[in-house]
Amino acid sequence: MYVNEQAVKEILEKVKPAKLVAATKYIDEKEIEKLEACGCLYFGENRVQAFLDKYEQYHGQGHWHFIGTLQKNKVKYIIDKVDLIHSVNSYHLIDELEKQAKKHDLKVHILLQVNIAREESKHGFDIEEMDEVMNYLMKCPSLIVDGLMMMAPNIEPEDTRIYFRQTRELLERLKETYPQYPLHELSMGMSQDYQIALEEGATIVRIGRALFHE
Repeated sequence: MYVNEQAVKEILEKVKPAKLVAATKYIDEKEIEKLEACGCLYFGENRVQAFLDKYEQYHGQGHWHFIGTLQKNKVKYIIDKVDLIHSVNSYHLIDELEKQAKKHDLKVHILLQVNIAREESKHGFDIEEMDEVMNYLMKCPSLIVDGLMMMAPNIEPEDTRIYFRQTRELLERLKETYPQYPLHELSMGMSQDYQIALEEGATIVRIGRALFHE
């Protein structure tokens, strides 16, 4: 896969003022440098080993986000290298993040992954769990909850709107109830549905194939 420079520039304009996180799992560090040259400064990786390889090779000014499922035993490898972890989806992962953040004397920015559509194939907390999760996080002073992340079902883009809207409404409620947390980010929308996500309040979109060509 190669960067489609025209597509990157057009999508960067379309998503403003939201952030474009380029999903980089199919490209190497040379193509990531091309993304940066086009003005894209946020890169999202799904797999820890692939991220570490690219992190070592890339020497630009961009910021790394971790957007894939994160196993507890891999937290220690990325905790001091990424600006934001999008996919915090269990109490075990919260505990490990807090433990490793303390060990490194870091404040770690996270998003809580919610499974709004209740899909068995997807990770994330249910809406009904969120108050319990927020209260649990009060004993994790090293973790800064910047907001929520979700993945919409793989259906017609317009049909995803209800799930994006429910996620935004959840974030708004949590903001009111838990003012001690920043809760200003909403990471939702991918190549096929990011425009609907933006209309429903996304502040971060995670886009892969729409930025590249073969």
